[in-house]
Amino acid sequence: MGVWRELRKNKWLYAMALPVVIYVFTFSYVPMSAHLLAFKQFIPVKGLWGSKWVGLDNLRFFFTGPDWLGVTVNTIYLNLLFMAAGTACSLCIALLLNEIRHAYFKKATQSLVILPHFISIVVVNLMVLNFFNGQDGMINRMFGQFGADPVYWFQTPAVWPGLLTLIFVWKGAGWGSIIYLATLTGFSEEYYESARIDGANRLRQLWHITLPLLRPTIIVLTLLGLGRIFYGDFGLIYGIIGDNSLLFDSTDVIDTYTYRSLRSTNMNSYSNAAAVALFQSVMGLLTILFFNWVVRRVDNDSKLF
Repeated sequence: MGVWRELRKNKWLYAMALPVVIYVFTFSYVPMSAHLLAFKQFIPVKGLWGSKWVGLDNLRFFFTGPDWLGVTVNTIYLNLLFMAAGTACSLCIALLLNEIRHAYFKKATQSLVILPHFISIVVVNLMVLNFFNGQDGMINRMFGQFGADPVYWFQTPAVWPGLLTLIFVWKGAGWGSIIYLATLTGFSEEYYESARIDGANRLRQLWHITLPLLRPTIIVLTLLGLGRIFYGDFGLIYGIIGDNSLLFDSTDVIDTYTYRSLRSTNMNSYSNAAAVALFQSVMGLLTILFFNWVVRRVDNDSKLF
């Protein structure tokens, strides 16, 4: 009865929210039925419901293969690098932009910083190829002018975690700074005025006021990032690395591994890929639940739920 009373009392508010609820249900919850592919031997002619039920057999190709542990470790490791570097750089950009007092210069600077986010990943991949391609790449030509030997980047797996992180930060750090900058603009100026009266310089204001106030936002965004720690940045990694097996040891992630499996002639490749996607979803859910529990124990006000 309390639910119906609430609906009658705020019927127009719920009516306004109804299109969003329908949209989320249609495009977020209904497609979850496709996870059944992970437990079936999918045959397109028979469809999702007519295909044979095989249980957990579809996960065998992943967990019994020689590469599952390596690609899982690579996925987690690269995502941790991306999250750490991306958060740090986005935070620094937001703090620096917040210190700019000239309005037009601030807007222009912010636009330039955000611009790489809107560059197509295909264009970014071509730029990377022109920079690091063999002896003809711009970087190796610069090395040659200083008498240094060229570096064969696409044959050296060890350098690519750092390079991918650098590319990721260049493309996304400016865009990620928007949330931090919006949070900074909501802070009361009274805190800083009191600190200035007490003799605190800009660095002490940053350390004792700005960062503590930003902590809940940082924690929430980190928790959301941890929820996708088992998902690799497919567009970035596959667009640059492609099928270059020389770099698989340090760059092959679950998504690229699954994509190559999907391209195989195996008739069960759809179900195999769906099983891996289900594994990623379940592990991401468990990860975010665990770290949210940790945050709740440490700082209950900063928990996600």
